[in-house]
Amino acid sequence: MATAVGGEVKSSMIGLLTLITQTVSQISEEEIGKFVEKIMEHRQNKILVMGAGRSGMVGRAFALRLLHLGYQVYILGDTLVPSIGLRDLVIAISGSGATKLVVTAAEAAKAVGAEIAAVTSFPDSPLAKLADLKVIIKGRVMSEKERREDYFARQILGLHEPLAPLGTLFEDSCMVFFDAVVAVLLEKHKLSEEEMKKKHANIE
Repeated sequence: MATAVGGEVKSSMIGLLTLITQTVSQISEEEIGKFVEKIMEHRQNKILVMGAGRSGMVGRAFALRLLHLGYQVYILGDTLVPSIGLRDLVIAISGSGATKLVVTAAEAAKAVGAEIAAVTSFPDSPLAKLADLKVIIKGRVMSEKERREDYFARQILGLHEPLAPLGTLFEDSCMVFFDAVVAVLLEKHKLSEEEMKKKHANIE
């Protein structure tokens, strides 16, 4: 029994890796380049990362690595978030590009002069249209009804696919994308892993 289940899990892992490989191969190199350049432009400014649910968790992982690289990075929803304004950067993550929490926060940031970098699956979404630049990472294809539903509503309704439920493909692909961006930033800033470790938490 355990072996059979283990085999099913391994098969799912291989399937997900195949889907992720297909997804990341479709991301525009120009969009990626502009995203990296925009982050580097804000080396001395504040960067606010935002996302809901699992996208928010992926954003947190990326924000932590930016912190290790020496950036002034914050996460929407944390208590210790300073005011955001002109010359600051907001990185907004939403597969649908219609998550109310993220879109509303991005609108507020835009209103005070911050630049918006959107990571989403839909170039015609409210978030993408609001953004100064965007990176389109295709997740699973959602129906029009699903796209109209808010993120939390979709979870409650159980709108998912068997292998990659509830946006898993988008989130997993984002994780790979952000980790690759960190690797490039590490090289661009000529930093070493030892220098990153100096900024790693030493009280856990």
